[in-house]
Amino acid sequence: MTMDFHATLMRHAINPNDCTVLALAGVLSAAFEEAGVRILPICGLNADETRWLLARWFPGADGALSLPQGAFAVTTPQRGSRYDEVEDLITLFKAHADPRAGTTSEVHCISHALACASVRDKHLWQDLRLRSRHELSALLGYWFPRLAEKNVHGMKWKKFLHKQLCEREALSICKAPYCGDCADFADCFGPE
Repeated sequence: MTMDFHATLMRHAINPNDCTVLALAGVLSAAFEEAGVRILPICGLNADETRWLLARWFPGADGALSLPQGAFAVTTPQRGSRYDEVEDLITLFKAHADPRAGTTSEVHCISHALACASVRDKHLWQDLRLRSRHELSALLGYWFPRLAEKNVHGMKWKKFLHKQLCEREALSICKAPYCGDCADFADCFGPE
C-alpha cells in the first residue's frame, strides 16, 4: 500500500485551512509522490531547511512520512534546465516579500516552494494543489503583496510571474504592445 503523502501532511498541519499550509502540502506531496522521501523535496532547500519547514508547518510529519534519519539524497539540476528559472523566481519572490508576513526563514521556504511549483505543467494554483485561484491570490497577497498588486488585470499567475522576469531583464515575449491587442489574450487572462 502506498502512502497518501498529502493526507499525511494535512493530518500534521498546524492549520489545515491556511493557504500557506495547503500550498506547502501540495508542493511537498507532489515531490514525495514523484521521487520518494529520500530525495530533497523542494529544489534549493537543504535537509536542515526542509526539516525546519516540516516542523514549522507540519509538526510530527517527518516521523509519519518515514523521512531518513540522516541526510536526504540530493539531485543536482542541470544548468540551463528550468533550475535557472527557479532561481530567478526565488529572487523575484524574495524581492517582493512583506517582512511583516513572516520570518526570513519562512519567506525563504515559501519562495522556494512557489518557484518550484511555478515551473510545473498546470495552472499554479493546481500545481500547489489549492482549491482555487482565489486561494493562490490570497497566498501571494499575504506573502508578496507588492508583487500581487502589480497583477492589476488578473493575468494568470504563471504568465504574470514569467512576464515579470522578462520585464526585469528588459525582454519582451509578448506579441503585441498591449495585452488587449494580443491574439493570445485568452491564454493569459482567460478562465482557469
